[in-house]
Amino acid sequence: MEELIRRSNPWWQGDEDEDVRKWSKMKVRWIPPWIHDLSLKPFSLNVVVGPRQVGKTTGIKLLISRLLENRRPESIFYFNCDFLPTSEDLRRVLDLYLSIASSHGLKERFIFLDEVTSVPGWWRAIKGYVDLGRLKNAVVTISGSSSLRLKGEVELFPGRRGEGRDVTVLPISFKEFAKALGFRPKLKENISLYKRELVDYFEQYLKLGGFPLSVNREARAEEYFLTSIEGEVLRAQRSWQLSKALFTSIFRKAPSPLSFSSIGADMGVSYKTVEDYLELFKRLFVLDLALYRRGGMPIWRKEKKVFLPDPFIALTLSHWCGERFLEAALYEWVVQAHMLRRFGEVFYYRDYYEVDCIAGGLKVEVKAGKPHRRYPKGVKVLEYEDIPIFLYALEDSGPLFNK
Repeated sequence: MEELIRRSNPWWQGDEDEDVRKWSKMKVRWIPPWIHDLSLKPFSLNVVVGPRQVGKTTGIKLLISRLLENRRPESIFYFNCDFLPTSEDLRRVLDLYLSIASSHGLKERFIFLDEVTSVPGWWRAIKGYVDLGRLKNAVVTISGSSSLRLKGEVELFPGRRGEGRDVTVLPISFKEFAKALGFRPKLKENISLYKRELVDYFEQYLKLGGFPLSVNREARAEEYFLTSIEGEVLRAQRSWQLSKALFTSIFRKAPSPLSFSSIGADMGVSYKTVEDYLELFKRLFVLDLALYRRGGMPIWRKEKKVFLPDPFIALTLSHWCGERFLEAALYEWVVQAHMLRRFGEVFYYRDYYEVDCIAGGLKVEVKAGKPHRRYPKGVKVLEYEDIPIFLYALEDSGPLFNK
Protein backbone atom coordinates (compact mmCIF):
# COMPACT_ATOMS: atom_id res chain seq x y z
CA MET A 1 0.00 0.00 0.00
CA GLU A 2 2.83 2.41 0.84
CA GLU A 3 4.37 1.91 -2.61
CA LEU A 4 1.01 2.66 -4.25
CA ILE A 5 0.72 5.83 -2.15
CA ARG A 6 4.15 7.00 -3.28
CA ARG A 7 3.38 6.28 -6.95
CA SER A 8 0.16 8.29 -6.57
CA ASN A 9 2.15 11.32 -5.38
CA PRO A 10 5.08 11.65 -7.84
CA TRP A 11 5.83 15.21 -6.67
CA TRP A 12 7.23 13.73 -3.45
CA GLN A 13 10.15 12.52 -5.59
CA GLY A 14 10.25 15.69 -7.69
CA ASP A 15 8.60 13.96 -10.68
CA GLU A 16 5.94 15.37 -12.98
CA ASP A 17 2.37 14.15 -12.56
CA GLU A 18 1.11 12.12 -15.52
CA ASP A 19 -2.33 13.77 -15.63
CA VAL A 20 -0.79 17.25 -15.72
CA ARG A 21 1.62 16.12 -18.44
CA LYS A 22 -1.25 14.81 -20.58
CA TRP A 23 -3.21 18.03 -20.01
CA SER A 24 -0.25 20.16 -21.09
CA LYS A 25 -0.07 18.27 -24.40
CA MET A 26 -3.76 18.68 -25.27
CA LYS A 27 -4.46 20.87 -28.26
CA VAL A 28 -7.49 22.42 -26.55
CA ARG A 29 -7.09 22.90 -22.82
CA TRP A 30 -8.37 25.16 -20.08
CA ILE A 31 -7.89 25.63 -16.36
CA PRO A 32 -11.27 24.75 -14.82
CA PRO A 33 -12.57 27.75 -12.84
CA TRP A 34 -14.14 25.54 -10.16
CA ILE A 35 -10.74 24.78 -8.60
CA HIS A 36 -10.71 28.38 -7.33
CA ASP A 37 -14.00 27.77 -5.49
CA LEU A 38 -12.53 25.19 -3.10
CA SER A 39 -11.60 26.27 0.40
CA LEU A 40 -7.87 25.97 1.21
CA LYS A 41 -8.21 27.02 4.84
CA PRO A 42 -7.87 24.32 7.55
CA PHE A 43 -10.13 22.74 8.62
CA SER A 44 -12.16 22.25 5.45
CA LEU A 45 -14.01 19.30 4.01
CA ASN A 46 -14.68 20.11 0.34
CA VAL A 47 -17.00 17.99 -1.80
CA VAL A 48 -16.59 17.81 -5.58
CA VAL A 49 -19.18 15.94 -7.67
CA GLY A 50 -19.71 15.55 -11.39
CA PRO A 51 -19.98 12.98 -14.17
CA ARG A 52 -17.17 10.64 -15.11
CA GLN A 53 -14.65 11.89 -17.69
CA VAL A 54 -15.60 15.52 -17.02
CA GLY A 55 -12.11 16.47 -15.79
CA LYS A 56 -12.41 16.34 -11.99
CA THR A 57 -9.12 14.49 -11.55
CA THR A 58 -7.25 16.79 -13.93
CA GLY A 59 -8.69 19.83 -12.14
CA ILE A 60 -7.53 18.47 -8.79
CA LYS A 61 -4.06 17.79 -10.19
CA LEU A 62 -3.85 21.35 -11.59
CA LEU A 63 -4.78 22.68 -8.16
CA ILE A 64 -2.07 20.51 -6.65
CA SER A 65 0.44 21.98 -9.12
CA ARG A 66 -0.53 25.44 -7.92
CA LEU A 67 -0.18 24.43 -4.26
CA LEU A 68 3.27 22.99 -4.93
CA GLU A 69 4.55 26.44 -5.86
CA ASN A 70 4.87 27.45 -2.19
CA ARG A 71 4.35 24.33 -0.10
CA ARG A 72 6.37 21.26 0.76
CA PRO A 73 5.55 18.35 -1.56
CA GLU A 74 4.81 15.95 1.31
CA SER A 75 2.10 18.28 2.60
CA ILE A 76 -0.03 17.43 -0.43
CA PHE A 77 -1.55 13.96 -0.67
CA TYR A 78 -3.63 12.49 -3.52
CA PHE A 79 -5.21 9.05 -3.78
CA ASN A 80 -7.64 7.48 -6.26
CA CYS A 81 -10.10 5.51 -4.14
CA ASP A 82 -11.15 3.32 -7.07
CA PHE A 83 -8.26 1.13 -5.87
CA LEU A 84 -9.86 0.57 -2.45
CA PRO A 85 -12.44 -2.21 -1.94
CA THR A 86 -13.41 -1.38 1.67
CA SER A 87 -13.57 1.49 4.14
CA GLU A 88 -10.94 -0.32 6.21
CA ASP A 89 -8.54 0.06 3.28
CA LEU A 90 -9.38 3.77 3.21
CA ARG A 91 -8.45 3.99 6.91
CA ARG A 92 -5.13 2.27 6.19
CA VAL A 93 -4.36 4.78 3.44
CA LEU A 94 -5.17 7.73 5.70
CA ASP A 95 -3.14 6.27 8.58
CA LEU A 96 -0.12 5.78 6.31
CA TYR A 97 -0.26 9.32 4.98
CA LEU A 98 -0.81 10.92 8.39
CA SER A 99 2.18 8.94 9.65
CA ILE A 100 4.30 10.21 6.73
CA ALA A 101 3.13 13.79 7.33
CA SER A 102 3.99 13.55 11.03
CA SER A 103 7.45 12.16 10.30
CA HIS A 104 8.12 15.27 8.16
CA GLY A 105 6.84 17.58 10.89
CA LEU A 106 4.05 18.92 8.66
CA LYS A 107 1.32 20.92 10.34
CA GLU A 108 -0.65 21.93 7.23
CA ARG A 109 -1.93 19.05 5.09
CA PHE A 110 -3.90 18.94 1.85
CA ILE A 111 -5.64 15.60 1.32
CA PHE A 112 -7.39 14.77 -1.97
CA LEU A 113 -9.47 11.57 -2.06
CA ASP A 114 -10.63 11.06 -5.64
CA GLU A 115 -13.71 8.96 -6.52
CA VAL A 116 -14.36 8.28 -2.85
CA THR A 117 -17.92 7.11 -3.60
CA SER A 118 -16.46 3.87 -4.98
CA VAL A 119 -15.65 2.84 -1.38
CA PRO A 120 -18.64 1.41 0.53
CA GLY A 121 -19.08 3.22 3.84
CA TRP A 122 -16.40 5.81 2.97
CA TRP A 123 -18.15 8.44 5.09
CA ARG A 124 -17.72 6.45 8.31
CA ALA A 125 -13.94 6.52 7.93
CA ILE A 126 -13.79 10.25 7.19
CA LYS A 127 -16.27 11.12 9.92
CA GLY A 128 -14.28 9.10 12.45
CA TYR A 129 -11.05 10.96 11.69
CA VAL A 130 -12.84 14.32 11.87
CA ASP A 131 -14.39 13.47 15.24
CA LEU A 132 -11.03 12.33 16.61
CA GLY A 133 -9.46 15.64 15.59
CA ARG A 134 -6.89 13.97 13.35
CA LEU A 135 -7.76 16.27 10.43
CA LYS A 136 -8.02 19.57 12.31
CA ASN A 137 -4.99 21.00 10.46
CA ALA A 138 -6.01 19.55 7.12
CA VAL A 139 -7.89 20.61 4.02
CA VAL A 140 -9.70 17.50 2.81
CA THR A 141 -11.24 17.40 -0.65
CA ILE A 142 -13.33 14.39 -1.62
CA SER A 143 -14.68 13.81 -5.12
CA GLY A 144 -17.22 11.46 -6.63
CA SER A 145 -18.70 10.77 -10.02
CA SER A 146 -22.02 9.86 -8.52
CA SER A 147 -24.20 11.79 -6.13
CA LEU A 148 -26.02 8.52 -5.39
CA ARG A 149 -24.31 8.20 -2.04
CA LEU A 150 -22.14 11.29 -1.82
CA LYS A 151 -24.97 13.84 -1.65
CA GLY A 152 -26.92 11.93 0.95
CA GLU A 153 -23.97 10.97 3.09
CA VAL A 154 -22.46 14.44 3.14
CA GLU A 155 -25.53 15.40 5.17
CA LEU A 156 -24.17 13.07 7.86
CA PHE A 157 -21.42 15.65 8.54
CA PRO A 158 -23.40 18.37 10.36
CA GLY A 159 -20.98 20.85 11.88
CA ARG A 160 -18.04 18.78 10.63
CA ARG A 161 -17.33 20.51 7.32
CA GLY A 162 -15.39 23.48 8.73
CA GLU A 163 -14.79 25.98 5.88
CA GLY A 164 -15.53 23.31 3.28
CA ARG A 165 -17.53 24.00 0.14
CA ASP A 166 -19.60 22.01 -2.36
CA VAL A 167 -18.62 22.15 -6.03
CA THR A 168 -20.44 20.57 -8.96
CA VAL A 169 -18.30 20.01 -12.06
CA LEU A 170 -20.20 19.95 -15.35
CA PRO A 171 -19.10 19.70 -18.99
CA ILE A 172 -18.11 23.12 -20.28
CA SER A 173 -20.95 25.26 -21.55
CA PHE A 174 -21.25 26.57 -25.10
CA LYS A 175 -19.67 29.90 -24.11
CA GLU A 176 -16.77 28.13 -22.41
CA PHE A 177 -16.43 25.87 -25.47
CA ALA A 178 -16.21 28.82 -27.86
CA LYS A 179 -13.68 30.52 -25.58
CA ALA A 180 -11.56 27.35 -25.37
CA LEU A 181 -11.48 27.19 -29.17
CA GLY A 182 -10.28 30.79 -29.42
CA PHE A 183 -13.38 33.00 -29.60
CA ARG A 184 -12.45 36.47 -28.33
CA PRO A 185 -15.14 39.08 -29.11
CA LYS A 186 -13.94 42.68 -29.07
CA LEU A 187 -17.43 44.12 -28.73
CA LYS A 188 -18.69 42.12 -25.76
CA GLU A 189 -21.69 44.39 -25.25
CA ASN A 190 -23.04 43.57 -28.71
CA ILE A 191 -22.49 39.86 -29.15
CA SER A 192 -25.11 39.66 -31.94
CA LEU A 193 -22.51 41.12 -34.32
CA TYR A 194 -20.71 37.76 -34.10
CA LYS A 195 -23.73 35.68 -35.10
CA ARG A 196 -22.10 33.89 -38.04
CA GLU A 197 -18.97 33.07 -36.04
CA LEU A 198 -21.00 31.79 -33.10
CA VAL A 199 -23.08 29.57 -35.37
CA ASP A 200 -19.85 27.97 -36.61
CA TYR A 201 -18.76 27.27 -33.04
CA PHE A 202 -22.23 25.96 -32.21
CA GLU A 203 -22.06 23.46 -35.06
CA GLN A 204 -18.81 22.13 -33.57
CA TYR A 205 -20.29 22.12 -30.07
CA LEU A 206 -23.22 19.97 -31.22
CA LYS A 207 -20.75 17.38 -32.55
CA LEU A 208 -18.23 17.44 -29.69
CA GLY A 209 -19.97 18.57 -26.50
CA GLY A 210 -18.09 19.84 -23.47
CA PHE A 211 -15.97 16.95 -22.16
CA PRO A 212 -12.17 17.40 -22.35
CA LEU A 213 -11.57 14.25 -24.39
CA SER A 214 -14.42 14.90 -26.80
CA VAL A 215 -13.38 18.54 -27.32
CA ASN A 216 -9.91 17.22 -28.18
CA ARG A 217 -11.40 14.64 -30.56
CA GLU A 218 -9.95 11.70 -28.65
CA ALA A 219 -10.85 8.59 -30.68
CA ARG A 220 -11.75 6.54 -27.60
CA ALA A 221 -13.68 9.24 -25.73
CA GLU A 222 -17.03 7.46 -26.20
CA GLU A 223 -15.57 4.12 -25.11
CA TYR A 224 -14.09 5.61 -21.94
CA PHE A 225 -17.36 7.34 -21.06
CA LEU A 226 -19.51 4.25 -21.61
CA THR A 227 -17.15 2.02 -19.64
CA SER A 228 -17.16 4.41 -16.69
CA ILE A 229 -20.95 4.78 -16.70
CA GLU A 230 -21.40 1.01 -16.95
CA GLY A 231 -19.23 0.66 -13.86
CA GLU A 232 -21.44 3.12 -11.97
CA VAL A 233 -24.62 1.33 -13.05
CA LEU A 234 -23.33 -2.11 -12.05
CA ARG A 235 -22.05 -0.70 -8.75
CA ALA A 236 -25.59 0.53 -8.11
CA GLN A 237 -26.80 -3.03 -8.83
CA ARG A 238 -28.83 -2.05 -11.88
CA SER A 239 -29.03 -3.68 -15.32
CA TRP A 240 -26.89 -2.33 -18.16
CA GLN A 241 -29.30 -3.86 -20.72
CA LEU A 242 -32.32 -2.18 -19.13
CA SER A 243 -30.33 1.04 -19.22
CA LYS A 244 -29.95 0.65 -22.97
CA ALA A 245 -33.68 0.00 -23.30
CA LEU A 246 -34.41 3.16 -21.30
CA PHE A 247 -32.37 5.43 -23.56
CA THR A 248 -33.67 3.72 -26.69
CA SER A 249 -37.21 4.64 -25.62
CA ILE A 250 -36.21 8.21 -24.75
CA PHE A 251 -34.50 8.75 -28.12
CA ARG A 252 -37.52 7.41 -30.03
CA LYS A 253 -39.95 9.73 -28.29
CA ALA A 254 -37.89 12.92 -27.70
CA PRO A 255 -38.49 15.80 -27.50
CA SER A 256 -42.12 15.03 -26.57
CA PRO A 257 -43.12 14.88 -22.88
CA LEU A 258 -42.97 11.29 -21.62
CA SER A 259 -44.82 9.25 -19.04
CA PHE A 260 -43.06 6.62 -16.99
CA SER A 261 -45.73 4.13 -18.08
CA SER A 262 -45.05 4.64 -21.79
CA ILE A 263 -41.32 4.16 -21.29
CA GLY A 264 -42.05 1.11 -19.13
CA ALA A 265 -44.17 -0.39 -21.92
CA ASP A 266 -41.18 -0.10 -24.27
CA MET A 267 -38.81 -1.62 -21.70
CA GLY A 268 -41.18 -4.32 -20.47
CA VAL A 269 -40.99 -3.10 -16.87
CA SER A 270 -43.19 -1.23 -14.41
CA TYR A 271 -43.35 2.57 -14.18
CA LYS A 272 -41.69 2.25 -10.75
CA THR A 273 -38.65 0.64 -12.37
CA VAL A 274 -38.54 3.44 -14.95
CA GLU A 275 -38.69 6.02 -12.18
CA ASP A 276 -35.84 4.25 -10.40
CA TYR A 277 -33.61 4.21 -13.50
CA LEU A 278 -34.35 7.82 -14.36
CA GLU A 279 -33.38 8.83 -10.83
CA LEU A 280 -30.19 6.76 -11.11
CA PHE A 281 -29.07 8.50 -14.31
CA LYS A 282 -30.13 11.89 -13.01
CA ARG A 283 -27.85 11.39 -10.01
CA LEU A 284 -25.09 10.29 -12.38
CA PHE A 285 -25.49 13.61 -14.28
CA VAL A 286 -26.39 11.71 -17.47
CA LEU A 287 -29.92 13.10 -17.84
CA ASP A 288 -32.33 15.52 -16.21
CA LEU A 289 -36.06 16.25 -16.14
CA ALA A 290 -38.19 19.27 -16.95
CA LEU A 291 -41.51 19.18 -15.10
CA TYR A 292 -44.78 20.55 -16.44
CA ARG A 293 -45.56 23.93 -14.91
CA ARG A 294 -48.91 25.70 -14.94
CA GLY A 295 -49.72 28.91 -13.12
CA GLY A 296 -46.30 29.03 -11.53
CA MET A 297 -46.62 25.58 -9.95
CA PRO A 298 -45.00 22.30 -11.10
CA ILE A 299 -47.49 19.49 -11.70
CA TRP A 300 -45.72 16.29 -10.69
CA ARG A 301 -48.27 13.84 -12.08
CA LYS A 302 -47.97 15.18 -15.64
CA GLU A 303 -45.55 13.81 -18.23
CA LYS A 304 -41.94 14.95 -17.95
CA LYS A 305 -39.51 16.12 -20.58
CA VAL A 306 -36.32 14.07 -20.35
CA PHE A 307 -33.22 15.87 -21.62
CA LEU A 308 -29.55 15.01 -21.86
CA PRO A 309 -27.26 17.73 -20.48
CA ASP A 310 -24.49 17.63 -23.10
CA PRO A 311 -24.25 16.78 -26.83
CA PHE A 312 -21.40 14.33 -26.21
CA ILE A 313 -23.55 12.36 -23.76
CA ALA A 314 -26.47 12.34 -26.21
CA LEU A 315 -24.38 11.23 -29.19
CA THR A 316 -22.45 8.61 -27.23
CA LEU A 317 -25.59 6.98 -25.84
CA SER A 318 -27.29 7.18 -29.24
CA HIS A 319 -24.40 5.31 -30.88
CA TRP A 320 -24.46 2.76 -28.06
CA CYS A 321 -28.21 2.17 -28.40
CA GLY A 322 -28.23 2.24 -32.19
CA GLU A 323 -31.17 4.65 -31.98
CA ARG A 324 -31.04 8.11 -33.52
CA PHE A 325 -32.83 11.15 -32.13
CA LEU A 326 -34.29 14.19 -33.87
CA GLU A 327 -32.05 17.21 -34.39
CA ALA A 328 -34.85 19.28 -32.88
CA ALA A 329 -34.50 17.25 -29.67
CA LEU A 330 -30.79 18.03 -29.43
CA TYR A 331 -31.37 21.78 -29.86
CA GLU A 332 -34.00 21.71 -27.14
CA TRP A 333 -31.81 19.65 -24.80
CA VAL A 334 -28.94 22.13 -25.14
CA VAL A 335 -31.17 25.08 -24.28
CA GLN A 336 -32.79 23.23 -21.36
CA ALA A 337 -29.37 22.24 -19.98
CA HIS A 338 -28.04 25.80 -20.15
CA MET A 339 -31.14 27.25 -18.52
CA LEU A 340 -30.83 24.63 -15.77
CA ARG A 341 -27.22 25.74 -15.19
CA ARG A 342 -28.26 29.38 -15.06
CA PHE A 343 -31.37 29.11 -12.87
CA GLY A 344 -31.10 25.75 -11.09
CA GLU A 345 -34.43 24.48 -12.47
CA VAL A 346 -36.29 24.26 -15.77
CA PHE A 347 -39.93 23.53 -16.67
CA TYR A 348 -42.15 23.29 -19.73
CA TYR A 349 -45.75 24.13 -20.60
CA ARG A 350 -48.13 22.58 -23.13
CA ASP A 351 -51.75 23.45 -23.89
CA TYR A 352 -52.98 24.99 -27.15
CA TYR A 353 -49.37 26.11 -27.58
CA GLU A 354 -46.10 24.75 -26.16
CA VAL A 355 -43.20 26.38 -24.34
CA ASP A 356 -40.15 24.11 -24.22
CA CYS A 357 -38.16 25.84 -21.49
CA ILE A 358 -39.37 27.96 -18.58
CA ALA A 359 -36.96 29.23 -15.93
CA GLY A 360 -35.97 32.42 -14.16
CA GLY A 361 -38.70 34.52 -15.76
CA LEU A 362 -37.77 33.31 -19.28
CA LYS A 363 -40.14 31.41 -21.56
CA VAL A 364 -38.35 29.90 -24.54
CA GLU A 365 -39.63 27.87 -27.48
CA VAL A 366 -36.94 26.17 -29.58
CA LYS A 367 -37.72 25.71 -33.27
CA ALA A 368 -35.57 23.77 -35.74
CA GLY A 369 -37.23 25.73 -38.56
CA LYS A 370 -39.50 28.73 -38.92
CA PRO A 371 -42.31 28.86 -36.34
CA HIS A 372 -45.71 28.11 -37.87
CA ARG A 373 -47.83 29.83 -35.25
CA ARG A 374 -47.90 32.96 -33.18
CA TYR A 375 -46.91 32.70 -29.54
CA PRO A 376 -48.19 34.75 -26.62
CA LYS A 377 -46.31 37.86 -25.58
CA GLY A 378 -43.27 37.06 -23.48
CA VAL A 379 -42.40 33.79 -25.22
CA LYS A 380 -39.01 33.96 -26.90
CA VAL A 381 -38.93 31.80 -30.04
CA LEU A 382 -35.46 30.58 -31.01
CA GLU A 383 -34.70 29.46 -34.52
CA TYR A 384 -31.47 27.53 -35.10
CA GLU A 385 -29.25 30.55 -35.73
CA ASP A 386 -30.64 32.34 -32.66
CA ILE A 387 -29.61 29.58 -30.25
CA PRO A 388 -25.83 30.32 -30.06
CA ILE A 389 -26.35 34.01 -29.25
CA PHE A 390 -28.99 33.12 -26.65
CA LEU A 391 -26.72 30.56 -24.97
CA TYR A 392 -23.72 32.86 -24.98
CA ALA A 393 -25.66 35.78 -23.50
CA LEU A 394 -27.45 33.57 -20.96
CA GLU A 395 -24.36 33.07 -18.78
CA ASP A 396 -23.79 36.80 -18.29
CA SER A 397 -27.43 37.79 -18.17
CA GLY A 398 -28.61 40.03 -15.37
CA PRO A 399 -32.07 41.26 -14.38
CA LEU A 400 -32.59 43.14 -17.66
CA PHE A 401 -32.13 39.95 -19.66
CA ASN A 402 -35.03 38.34 -17.85
CA LYS A 403 -37.55 40.97 -18.77
